[in-house]
Amino acid sequence: MTNTWDERYASEEYIYGTEPNSFFREKLLKLRPGKILFPAEGEGRNAVFAATLGWTSYAFDQSIEGQKKAFKLAKQKGVSIQYSVQSLTVWDPLPSEYDCIALIFVHLPEELRQKIHQAAISALKPGGTLILEAFSVNQLQRNSGGPKTAELLFTRGQLETDFAGLIGIDLSEIQVTLDEGPLHRGLAEVIQFTGRKAAE
Repeated sequence: MTNTWDERYASEEYIYGTEPNSFFREKLLKLRPGKILFPAEGEGRNAVFAATLGWTSYAFDQSIEGQKKAFKLAKQKGVSIQYSVQSLTVWDPLPSEYDCIALIFVHLPEELRQKIHQAAISALKPGGTLILEAFSVNQLQRNSGGPKTAELLFTRGQLETDFAGLIGIDLSEIQVTLDEGPLHRGLAEVIQFTGRKAAE
């Protein structure tokens, strides 16, 4: 799988663009900067944007080509980010480490998805925020991006179950028009989620 993503990210073009995801941008602008993590961050657009706002930005992905492009983008924007090459399958974060975690189009098989979502909750500091946007199962009928198997797409019920331990949950299943590089473009069916970890 690493080779597949390395091949995708090896092109000069940023295949998901260099601007942050719109939903993530909107939500992040409402938060006070702190320490933020981006699992499966790809080419770095969201991590770099967070760094421009004063966040201490950490990211990881299984693709070294994605890491190279993320560092290149950070240099262009005059910021620094921490970015390691690591697979989600071995992610084992320290508890209560981050003020925010962003999962932007992180599509995984059910067992791994549940594991990663629980790890994300654990890794949030008390009072920390989780921001997620992903394609819903309704995206199967569209050609604007995302996996082509239902197992890798999201339902409201899955997120309600996975993140039941969070508070202040805002969950919407909506249509959006994506303009995020050549692989995310056009009318799309997404689920947008935010929630907070209870303060101790």
